[in-house]
Amino acid sequence: MNNGEIIEETNDMTLKLKIKNFEFKVNLEDNEATKELLNIIKNEEITISFDDYGGFEKVGDLGRSLPTNNEIITTKPGDIVLYQGDQIVMFYGSNTWSYTMLGHVEGLTNWNEALEGEEITAVFFFGRITQFKKALNFI
Repeated sequence: MNNGEIIEETNDMTLKLKIKNFEFKVNLEDNEATKELLNIIKNEEITISFDDYGGFEKVGDLGRSLPTNNEIITTKPGDIVLYQGDQIVMFYGSNTWSYTMLGHVEGLTNWNEALEGEEITAVFFFGRITQFKKALNFI
């Protein structure tokens, strides 16, 4: 029962990630960077080009800055972090560095295959990807 009080909307701390023909669920950390990222993705999907770096990660320019809460972190495959406030890094290996943790891919089946190659493109989104909706004349 409400009793006239305002009920705050519950935020789902997950998003989806599409790389090649693979789709992954990302469980997000609860921090200022992920809240800002969710606010952006609620309005528009984000497509980022990633380059391989060091044989253990993919790095992509977000094109805008997010709040940081950097800590020395030892990453593991499936971790997604923010580097220098405007770079998204997805790990298929491990590294120890100062990052803001954004989240972790749930279930790593096909993760390494999705990240194969020097350059990849990834789409972060809620629900179905807009291009698919357009193709089906939903929007």
